[in-house]
Amino acid sequence: MSAATPHGKEHLAVLDGWRGISILLVLAGHFLPLGPRPWQLNGTAAVAGMALFFTLSGFLITRFLLQRDDVVDFLTRRLCRIVPLAWIAMAVALPMADAPASAYLPHFLFYANVNPEHLTSVAGHLWSLCVEMQFYVGVALLVWMFGRRGLYLLPVLCVAFTLHRVAAGAHVDIVTWRRVDEILAGAVLALAYANKFGEGSARFVSRLSPYLLVVLLAISSHPASGFVNYFRPYIAALLVGATLFAVAPGLDALLKTRVLAYVAAISYALYVIHQILDHTWLGSGDKLARYVKRPLLFLATFALAHVSTFHFEKHWIAFGKRLSERRQRARTAAADATDAK
Repeated sequence: MSAATPHGKEHLAVLDGWRGISILLVLAGHFLPLGPRPWQLNGTAAVAGMALFFTLSGFLITRFLLQRDDVVDFLTRRLCRIVPLAWIAMAVALPMADAPASAYLPHFLFYANVNPEHLTSVAGHLWSLCVEMQFYVGVALLVWMFGRRGLYLLPVLCVAFTLHRVAAGAHVDIVTWRRVDEILAGAVLALAYANKFGEGSARFVSRLSPYLLVVLLAISSHPASGFVNYFRPYIAALLVGATLFAVAPGLDALLKTRVLAYVAAISYALYVIHQILDHTWLGSGDKLARYVKRPLLFLATFALAHVSTFHFEKHWIAFGKRLSERRQRARTAAADATDAK
C-alpha cells in the first residue's frame, strides 16, 4: 500500500507517525489519568485516536483499490492481516468474560457491534474491527459491481452517513452506520490525494494549518462540543491530508521519527491486546493498585504486541501475499494460454 503517488512516496512516511499517535492516544485514553474526571479528557483522547486510526484505514484501503481493483486479492490480503490475531483475541476474551454461546458467532463474523448486547467487557473494544471488516466487505462490493468507478460513490456515502448521525443525534457511536463516516472521510482523502477531484483540492488542503486542525480535532472529540462532533471525521482527514500535501515544520519531523514508526508497526496488535490484558491481574485492584501496576501493563502490552507483530502476524501477512501472487500468476498463465490459441 505504499507505492509511489504523484505526490511522491516519501510523503507517506507521515502516515506511520499518525498511526503511532493514534494508538498512543487510545492507550492514553484507556490507561492513564489525563485530568480530573469531569474534564472527560480520557474519552476525548480515545475518540480522537480512533478518528485518526479510521481515517488512515480508509485512506490506505481506497488507495490500494485505486491502484489495483482486484477484489479477491484485496479481501485475501485484508483477511490474512486482520483475522488471525482477532480470532485468537476473541477466543481468549470471550471465555474470560463468561460470554454466552450466542456472543461467539457475532464476534467471529465481525458483526457484534451491530447489536451491542453481544459485546462483552473484555472484548468490547473489538467493535472497531467489526466496523473495519464491514467496510471492507462494502467497498469490495462497490468495486466488484462498478470497478474503480464505484469508489467515487464513497464521498456521497460519507456525507449520507454523517447526515444519519445528525438525524440520530449520535455524537459518538460504535454501530457501523453511525461511525463508518470516519473511515469514509479517509477514503475521500485518498481520492483527493490521487488527484481525482482536480488540483484545487490539493491546494486547499495544503494551505490548512495542521496545528489548528489538531486543536479542532480535540474539540470535535470532546462530548461538551456537541454538534461539532459531527465534523470530526472531516477534521481528522484534513489533518492527515495537511501533512500529506505539504510539509509542516516541526510536526513533519515528529511524524517521521523512528519511535512513532515502530509504534505504528505494532499498532494493530497493541489495540487488540491492550484491553484484554487490562482485564487480567495487571488491571485489577483499587485505583491506587491499578496505577501502581500501569508500567507493568504497558510493558506487557508492548512486549506481546511486538511478539505478535514480528513472530505471528508477519507469517499470515506473507501467506496472504503468496496466495495473491499465486492467483495472479495463474491468471497471467491462463491469459497467455488464451492468447496463444
